Amino acid sequence: MDGVGKGVMKGNRFLLDCTLRDGGYVNDWEFGYDNIINIFERLVTSEVDVIEIGFLDDRREFDLNRTIMPCTQDVRKIFGSLNKGDSMVVGMIDYGTCSLDNIEDCSESLLDGIRVIFKQQVASEALDYCREIKKKGYKVFAQLVSVTTYSDDDLKDLIEKVNDLQPYALSMVDTYGLLEPSKLTHIMTVIDKYLDKKIVLGFHAHNNFQLGFANAMTVLNSGFERDVLVDGTLYGMGKSAGNAPTELIAMYMNSNYEKNYSVEDLQEAISTSLMDIYRKTPWGYKLFFYIAALNKVHPDYVSFLMNKGTLSVTEINDLLQKIPEQDKLGKNIKGLEHIYLEYQKNECDDANTIKDLNSEYVDKNILILGPGRTIREKEMDITDYIDKYNPIVISINYIPDNYKLDYVFVSNSQRYLMMASKLVEAKNKKLKIIATSNVTRMEEKLTSFDYRVNYSKLIDEENEECPDNSLLMLLTLLIKIGVKQVAIAGCDGYTPDDVNYVQENMEYTFIKRIADKLNQDVKKYIFDFKNQIGVKFITPSKYERKNEVFKYES
Repeated sequence: MDGVGKGVMKGNRFLLDCTLRDGGYVNDWEFGYDNIINIFERLVTSEVDVIEIGFLDDRREFDLNRTIMPCTQDVRKIFGSLNKGDSMVVGMIDYGTCSLDNIEDCSESLLDGIRVIFKQQVASEALDYCREIKKKGYKVFAQLVSVTTYSDDDLKDLIEKVNDLQPYALSMVDTYGLLEPSKLTHIMTVIDKYLDKKIVLGFHAHNNFQLGFANAMTVLNSGFERDVLVDGTLYGMGKSAGNAPTELIAMYMNSNYEKNYSVEDLQEAISTSLMDIYRKTPWGYKLFFYIAALNKVHPDYVSFLMNKGTLSVTEINDLLQKIPEQDKLGKNIKGLEHIYLEYQKNECDDANTIKDLNSEYVDKNILILGPGRTIREKEMDITDYIDKYNPIVISINYIPDNYKLDYVFVSNSQRYLMMASKLVEAKNKKLKIIATSNVTRMEEKLTSFDYRVNYSKLIDEENEECPDNSLLMLLTLLIKIGVKQVAIAGCDGYTPDDVNYVQENMEYTFIKRIADKLNQDVKKYIFDFKNQIGVKFITPSKYERKNEVFKYES
């Protein structure tokens, strides 16, 4: 953000994302640590100019899983190890909720700036508070709550005090989403007339009348010869109707202001970290409508691909672009299924991989760990088994916390993205990755795949409901390698009435509809191939046939 408010890039336009702060009204700021990190890192990678990481509120206790923190020191506990890139990082204070004693000097803080929101009746006291924060070295943003309540004379009087303070920015906050573009234009014209040109003019929209994005465009297109900053949240996340969506603003600024924000990184953050929250507590508009409009296709296509649960948003976009022009607004789902399977195949020569894995696996005890709830509930049984038989441990599309793994089998792009932060942890540095050919590595962000195997040779194309069940794909691979017996834990099977995974955000909505069929498919596979590979379940599973004796010797 070099040059913002300094006259170096006169009249420039910038984007601030406040998902981790304003979005927290939806979930009481409990995003969960992994999601907080993923959102922040995706925003940095997308090159958003300013990232607001949450509230500073000394009435709240520190919680590593929440983005509302009692003091600036606590910000480092969550974000201290992360790379800020070129983004400015700020926090927000609702005037009166955080003592100056809880705000360290900027030179000691991870924060570059602090935004202070205040109501009109306490504006003078709040600006005095802002002055003290500025003395600590921070860039200060003065945020006018409910700007619609100010008359022109009120604005003029307030701006005199703001000019005396010389904050980094003065922002208009449309708290209740009441502004129409014409009214907004009037308010910002009054502010621009009296506000010192060195001070950035900001705007924060709410979407109650579905005008958040339109109003953001109005501010960007103001033509003011000053720096302008607009707020957004990923997917418009915010209470009720939400906010102007960051991804839409970024797309607009890329097209009209020669920006180069990575919209795909913003989409990935939405897909991997926000959609589970949205399913529990919906707000605003729906992602698949946005993706459908972006790709000019019928929404049913997007819904079909998202329900697969195996694709990153980037891959969904790629697939939608492959739909023939004449079918884009139709509903040729069978045609898209064919496109999907061909796309996933991404053939590779895995002959040497099979040979290498054969030398590592044959005549060894093998333990497969799935992401079912028994992975936690039966931890003692699993640990006892590992201690007794010292098996090679392979997890499926998931890295559990309490077990030392030798390999992780990755067949699902979305699960791969969810594992990203764990794959780079020191304790997992020696973990070997076996990836099917449909999964693309995040270049320069994660370690390379140790082994790649052909997706098309592991799936069951005749199974229309779920041709790429990850457990069956792994068992098929082990048969190809020459493994004769395996133990399995944490592959519990599916139920339509309860949580199926150890982590709720791993749930697939479509699976509950076909749970019984999926269980029968796996049972049948294990029975049909029992002479090629013996299976022993060491945790309870719906896949296990009662009274069935498998070819397995411990």
